[in-house]
Amino acid sequence: MYLNCHSYYSLRFGTFSEVELLELARENHVTQLALTDINNTSACLNFIRKAESYGIKPLVGVDFRNGVDQQFVGIARNNHGFKQLNDLLSAHLHTEKLIPQQAPELSDVFIVYPFEKVLLNEMDTFKPYEYIGISVKDLRKLPFSKYITYKDRLVVQQPVTFRNKRDYNAHRLLRAIDNNTLLSKLQAEEQANEDEKMYPVENLYQAFKEYPFILENTDQLLKQCSINFDFSAGKQSQNQQTYTRSKEEDYLLLEKLCLAQMDYRYPDEQDAAIERMRKELELIRKMEYVSYFLINYDIISYARSKGYFHVGRGSGANSIVAYLLGITDVDPLELDLYFERFMNLFRSTPPDFDIDFSWRDREDVTRYIFDRFPNVALMGTYVTFKYKGVVRELGKVFGLPKEDIDRLSDGQFKLNELDELSELVLRYGTLIEGMPNYISVHSSGILISEYSLQHFCATFLPPKGFATVQIDMHIAEDVGLYKYDVLGQRGLAKIKETLQIIAYNQPDNNTFDIHNVKQFKTDVKVNTMLSRGQCMGCFYVESPAMRMLISKLKVDNYLGLVAASSIIRPGVSQSGMMREYILRHHKPERIKQAHPVLLQIMPDTYGVMVYQEDVIKVAHHFAGLSLGEADVLRRGMSGKYRSRDEFKAVEEKFIDNCRKRGYDDKVTKEVWKQIESFAGYAFAKGHSASYAVESYQSLFLRAYYPLEYMVAVLNNGGGFYRPEIYIHEARMLGAIVHAPCINRSSMENKIYGKHIYLGFGYLKDLEQRSCIRILKERTHGAFTSLEDFIERVTISIDQLSILIRIGAFRFTGVDKYELLWKAHFSLGHIQRFEDQYQLFKVRQNNYEVPVLQTTKLEEAFEQIELLGFTLCSPFDLLLEEPKNNRITNDFQQYLNKHIDIYGYLVTTKRSTTQNGNQMYFATFIDQIGEVFDVVLFPQIAAKNKFRGKGIYRIYGKVVSEFGYLSLEVVKMKKEDYIQDPRFQ
Repeated sequence: MYLNCHSYYSLRFGTFSEVELLELARENHVTQLALTDINNTSACLNFIRKAESYGIKPLVGVDFRNGVDQQFVGIARNNHGFKQLNDLLSAHLHTEKLIPQQAPELSDVFIVYPFEKVLLNEMDTFKPYEYIGISVKDLRKLPFSKYITYKDRLVVQQPVTFRNKRDYNAHRLLRAIDNNTLLSKLQAEEQANEDEKMYPVENLYQAFKEYPFILENTDQLLKQCSINFDFSAGKQSQNQQTYTRSKEEDYLLLEKLCLAQMDYRYPDEQDAAIERMRKELELIRKMEYVSYFLINYDIISYARSKGYFHVGRGSGANSIVAYLLGITDVDPLELDLYFERFMNLFRSTPPDFDIDFSWRDREDVTRYIFDRFPNVALMGTYVTFKYKGVVRELGKVFGLPKEDIDRLSDGQFKLNELDELSELVLRYGTLIEGMPNYISVHSSGILISEYSLQHFCATFLPPKGFATVQIDMHIAEDVGLYKYDVLGQRGLAKIKETLQIIAYNQPDNNTFDIHNVKQFKTDVKVNTMLSRGQCMGCFYVESPAMRMLISKLKVDNYLGLVAASSIIRPGVSQSGMMREYILRHHKPERIKQAHPVLLQIMPDTYGVMVYQEDVIKVAHHFAGLSLGEADVLRRGMSGKYRSRDEFKAVEEKFIDNCRKRGYDDKVTKEVWKQIESFAGYAFAKGHSASYAVESYQSLFLRAYYPLEYMVAVLNNGGGFYRPEIYIHEARMLGAIVHAPCINRSSMENKIYGKHIYLGFGYLKDLEQRSCIRILKERTHGAFTSLEDFIERVTISIDQLSILIRIGAFRFTGVDKYELLWKAHFSLGHIQRFEDQYQLFKVRQNNYEVPVLQTTKLEEAFEQIELLGFTLCSPFDLLLEEPKNNRITNDFQQYLNKHIDIYGYLVTTKRSTTQNGNQMYFATFIDQIGEVFDVVLFPQIAAKNKFRGKGIYRIYGKVVSEFGYLSLEVVKMKKEDYIQDPRFQ
């Protein structure tokens, strides 16, 4: 009897989930009802999926509104009607056009106009599928209206938005947030009526007892509606089924493509490769994933045709078919990769590739996919209200001062010291925390469907202009829609741009093939650099934690890097198995402590679980679980996994099987602890191998073309560290770094030989339009003087001052103070506009200016203000000279002793101990520019605080762990810089 029910996917309006709506219906003896969220169909599929377990017949539709102004409610008669509603809603969401007062004709949709809207618009005629909705409160007006005579058009339309007063309060808060207004100023028309709630069916019948025809009409409408989707475990995939429009042709094409690349990938012995290929192809055909491989191959082929770099990673890199197709560059035979991690007969969800493109190229690849395939959309995701966001929003709603909002948001308060309004913010915040706030775009997912995606939900159009579904990946998978993952990363852009820079900076020295990773893996220079942890700027291996691990393991080969890439993950490290792996690596006799079965399963990793497929192997071979049950464990480690019930059942069977096999409970629990520690973090081995390939490409470029590579790193947003650190690293590698220059710089950094000119983009206050004008005018010839520049470029005195202060006119040989005087004499009195150009050359007056001289210190502070960092050594700015000149190289002679050393702070990482105490890891640069690492244990961290970037004097003990030297801090103090000489 309820045709207009809202869940909290009526964003910033509804107050409870679609599942809670079903629970509410069951409590009120409702056996059929319609979910009609406002301009949204996000919850429809899950509502339909869950309804059966509540004994309820589900109907779905859309409450079409302009803001809160309800125009009509559309209810789907069937699946086609649902598509029609999604098509209509999508069209309005894409174009942002208002919903019309009159609904268009939709053959399989019932339209219900709210009684108030019918009265307001004085509607007279209604089509057979159109109805007038009467709520309980409308019954007071109905007898006095002409519409009482429209007996065959009247249906019950009692809106459901709240369950109780608590929901109503949450609704008002959501509406105030949506309107960005104080709760006290929220207008009544922006809120729903408090009586929009569900009554027991008996009460509803009682309310309408004088109008039995309304109840009969409603019942007839409900009976005509039916909607079904297959949510069963054996459901057919809704992805595009074929690539060539024939499954047989698809298979023949896939086989042909693989064989065509066999000589390239395996020029020598091919028997093992062909055997593995045949095995994989048979399983791929049996599980009907042939089109999936071909579509990925199509995407990669387009990218290759455009010269785009890519990395195929994830468990897909375990496949030799993917390797032959060029989707990945990881040889599964070389690494003995476990194909069953990617695909097996017992896997209940299809496999997926993660394909990375450069962040610069990804959008074009996405556009190609939309143009190439008929039914495409980006995957949606829900952004929910989190604690900090809730506190900030409600703080504004209740009118709290900003400082109070900041204090509550940061958790810096005591409950007993809060005022009444602050208490209200926290109390009411619990009402909306966790609710969806808005729909966004999934970071990488793209759906390529056999059918129009409007069969499943509506789509909206985010700023980049690609249609995006209103459902997330969990709901999509429930109905058989599985995403393709197309991601963007900066590491590939760094590699690609380095090649471009080498082409103009060292044109006679670029004969290598960047894809010849096999050669890089055996390069002595590359491997030596890797083993020493000299990896700053290199993909995935530059962080302090990764440098430390590589140094401790003395990784000097590809296979070692593959293992390290996965060992560093939290699942392995937090379980204590990272340390155990290192111990076994250094002490072969310790390997004997591994359980014989585990050592037999994982000899390469000394019996330690490192990769996701290790869990499958251990579950299958150690505990005797079936591959299907082992795959449950694999999914249980994924953030995508939603239900823990199935996982718990497998855990019980795992332990029971181990007992039956005679394992000691202590051993069983330790193995299970390792499995649990992988939750959400472990890599598939092929994924680690893919990362290692890209790392080796980066390492090769850094080893042989260090300056070009560092420029590319800077031009692509840096990496783990801030730009200043990469500029320092370039200088350590032999570069001569210059501040931006009018004649040599561009928006990005440029290199000429060993000279790097910083880009205009580092000047925080320099407008982009000023840069564009400068670069455009420079195509007509270099600027010869300040006067020449002023004549040729339309620029304000403020913008010109920035360029002078940073030294962009230093080629003139004139001091910047003198240039500033000249600039103000020339432009200080002129208001120049963008489209104002000079028809005649302006005569420059000769002014006498005072003789001024910029000091090195003034220049340094100018750079800090304009760039955010100085190009000189920060140690030159200390108020007091360092009391010693100790450096990182002194650590060895101070091993297990205390040392006093100065360091410029690079980065910090806060960590929490098992007891909940805070400790810190930090990286510094010493007085000659070398990097060293320190740790502050909880007692020290509580007394010694980091106070932003700068130079610290550190006293601590030098310790060695597996040969890696670092400093355990005893005390530290931030040193003062001299006073800015410009303001003395």
